Amino acid sequence: MFNSLSDRLTATFKNLRGKGRLSEADVDATVREIRRALLDADVAVSVVRDFTAHVRERALGAEVAAALNPSQQIVKIVNEELVEILGGETRRIRLAKQPPTIIMLAGLQGAGKTTLAGKLAKWLKGQGHSPILVACDLQRPNAVTQLQVVGQRAGVPVFAPHPGTTVDLDVPAGDPIAVAKAGVEEARQKLHDVVIVDTAGRLGVDAAMMDQARRIRQAIIPNEVLFVIDAMIGQDAVNTAHAFDEGVNFTGIVLSKLDGDARGGAALSVASVTGKPVMFASTGESLDDFELFHPDRMASRILDMGDILTLIEQAEKAWDKEEAARMAKKFADQEDFTLEDFLAQMQQIRNMGSMKKMLMMMPGAQNIRQQLEQFDEREIDRVEAIVRSMTPHERLAPKIINGSRRARIARGSGVHVSEVNGLLERFTQAQKMMKKMAQGGGIPGMPGAGGFGGQRKAGKSAPKKKARSGNPAKAAQQLREAEQKRANAARSLPSGSSFGQQAQDFDPSQLNLPKGFDKFLGGR
Repeated sequence: MFNSLSDRLTATFKNLRGKGRLSEADVDATVREIRRALLDADVAVSVVRDFTAHVRERALGAEVAAALNPSQQIVKIVNEELVEILGGETRRIRLAKQPPTIIMLAGLQGAGKTTLAGKLAKWLKGQGHSPILVACDLQRPNAVTQLQVVGQRAGVPVFAPHPGTTVDLDVPAGDPIAVAKAGVEEARQKLHDVVIVDTAGRLGVDAAMMDQARRIRQAIIPNEVLFVIDAMIGQDAVNTAHAFDEGVNFTGIVLSKLDGDARGGAALSVASVTGKPVMFASTGESLDDFELFHPDRMASRILDMGDILTLIEQAEKAWDKEEAARMAKKFADQEDFTLEDFLAQMQQIRNMGSMKKMLMMMPGAQNIRQQLEQFDEREIDRVEAIVRSMTPHERLAPKIINGSRRARIARGSGVHVSEVNGLLERFTQAQKMMKKMAQGGGIPGMPGAGGFGGQRKAGKSAPKKKARSGNPAKAAQQLREAEQKRANAARSLPSGSSFGQQAQDFDPSQLNLPKGFDKFLGGR
């Protein structure tokens, strides 16, 4: 969404590098470029005017003049001002003291309210709540049916006493106010602690639609009224937001279609103009592509500083802690990293979602955006097909894979033999790196990075491990014995040794990547 804006801002800051002192002309030139970048991104003129005025005032002040690195200080100022116009701090749903918590969705037709209702319900369900969806859009054709389908996919019940309509109507097919009130009562009787009310929208701001939304609000007295806005609509977002704020007095904003290729000015304008916080963002078509909106993290993404914290949170939700403990124990025991382990780790990464989206959260991702956009997610499927075309023994002892075996694996996975060769070569290199890390060597050039098993005491060599037999039957027996040993050891692991706890304690600022390591990550 913010690719163009990120590119413009990054290029602007590059011009400041290496300058020990910034003159007023340098500041004015920088502010001018920032103004152009924001206007090109469709940010509201009033927001751009205030933003650049604050940046210029601070840039000419003592905090930059006294800084050892003025260019970095300018970036810091822009980052802080971006956080401010995005809402300042993370705003969460205010739950009712006496359940159920009532959440009403409002917005124009086509903004994605119905799909977002399902996403919000699934997200709340994952937080331990018991939500129910209420179908109050009785004007848009098949709106009730769509909500029922979305609710089924999210695993959330839908209250829909009226079937809605299959043709476009100027007036509701039923009474949406009565449905909303009945839905809240249904939630109380069946002990649902959250009610999500999906309301009707129009193609433009309409007096009849606004009156209907206002009457629903008065009838159910919601704890939250969320205004759902398409992040791709540009300058018109401000006028639409003003109209809904006056009509239903919404309490929070949800940005939909934040994964689009539009310029994204709505996201930077609405919160600042209305004074209402952006609470959630929809980042894709899947029901899982939904996240709490963090202004500081979004500002970091815009300035190409990455979003490591969101990446860690996704890993915590998707990562199998038992598998992580098993791998940690395996490294501690100096055992070989096998293709079976590689396959298990690949499955863990797939559970985290789109590889492209995850890589775009890394610092400096904008520099390799073109390569990332060309990245084919199906490449992971091809690699998995190659590994699954191997026999269990081949995965454990890849050295036995000769020419005829490689040809068979290629035929089984539908790829060329050269792709099998390339995978095995990359795996051998990764295996060597894993072994070095497990022995205490760490990553070359990374200070203080010991191996997974920790540093060995001086004078002691690595313990010799029993060689794996070339006989498939004996190798299988050795594998069963090793798995039993690992299972016994895993039961004795302390509860705080899981990946999740390590992730909570992770501080991205402590990273000290070695020279050239970013190229290894980016594949450049």
